[in-house]
Amino acid sequence: MVKSGLETFFERAGAAEKLAGARVGLIVNPASINPAYIHSADIFAERASAFGFRLTALFGPQHGIRGETQDNMIEWSGFTDPKLGIPAHSLYGETREPTDEMLSDVDVLVFDVQDVGTRVYTFIWTMALAMRACARLGKKFVVLDRPNPIGGVEVEGAPLEPEFASFVGLLPIPMRHGMTAAELALLFNSEFGVACDLEVVRMEGWRREMTFEQTGLPWALPSPNMPTPDTARVYPGGVIFEGTNISEGRGTTRPFELVGAPWVDARALADGLNALRLPGVWFRECWFEPTFHKWAGARCGGVQTHATDPALFRPLEATLCLLSGIRSQSPSEFAWKQPPYEYEHIRLPIDLIFGTDTIRKDIESGRDPRDIAASWRPAEESFRKLRHKYLSY
Repeated sequence: MVKSGLETFFERAGAAEKLAGARVGLIVNPASINPAYIHSADIFAERASAFGFRLTALFGPQHGIRGETQDNMIEWSGFTDPKLGIPAHSLYGETREPTDEMLSDVDVLVFDVQDVGTRVYTFIWTMALAMRACARLGKKFVVLDRPNPIGGVEVEGAPLEPEFASFVGLLPIPMRHGMTAAELALLFNSEFGVACDLEVVRMEGWRREMTFEQTGLPWALPSPNMPTPDTARVYPGGVIFEGTNISEGRGTTRPFELVGAPWVDARALADGLNALRLPGVWFRECWFEPTFHKWAGARCGGVQTHATDPALFRPLEATLCLLSGIRSQSPSEFAWKQPPYEYEHIRLPIDLIFGTDTIRKDIESGRDPRDIAASWRPAEESFRKLRHKYLSY
């Protein structure tokens, strides 16, 4: 069984002892658990006296420290934790970066949040902004590492272009980066000038080619629409439908796997996609009625994306083919979603998600999605070389 950084931090001689005398803040959400399903905040509170530190504050990212908020730009407010009696600060509300006041009673800020391996998932940007705050105020930042649930081998997509930076992509990394949170923290710190006092706590037993199921660790929803590791596997592609009027499956039990709209011919769509023989994936025709969000209560035709071989599956390329297939069925019905999106009010959401406007324009021009994906190869290789010295496993 893999041991997460939460476990190794308290097991390795001298690791947690470094907190002696410190006031500790903890960035967590519902997935911040150990194999016995005990939450990180409870573990830190229980062990504080033994290791000589004080747990003084909690911080939470998008979707809430309790994981209850559903969608983009649904903010939550801080509160006092009823069990621990300490403040729980929102980093997805009035601010997304810890303020001086929030950190006034913190010497060391610890990040223990399960990421899903996709650039547009905002937890890594909460981490980056918290690192910047710690650098500004001279606080120490510690990352307790956890697995990348979609593996640490493959890279997919070109790094985002700086002019399209937003809270779904603050720094130039690919859509699928193949790094853990701790590895990204090292990259951000050295390559992108964050320069905080950083310590990473490595896992034990994790290998880059592992699926999440192979780790032996329990899966807890890191956000309301990330119910299973299967969801995480398709998410680097499925998330692009947030930038369209197509349902990305919110309001169903399989968000990002189920994609469709009322005018879609499910059978023709699935047959056309499967005829492409894309590696590691099968598109199953399906129909669904979202209970909320886009097309709530309407019967949608579409497909469910099944990753039949995660090692071969290229979710972003596969979903570009899916997007192109839906758009070609009925161009007059298809539309790009309009702003706002993740605190951006001018640029199209799809361009923020892609990290460029080039892909949207290529799709509009009818360019073959497989050719679009092939154009990323040099940039993917450059990123592999850049990330190499920051890989810990």
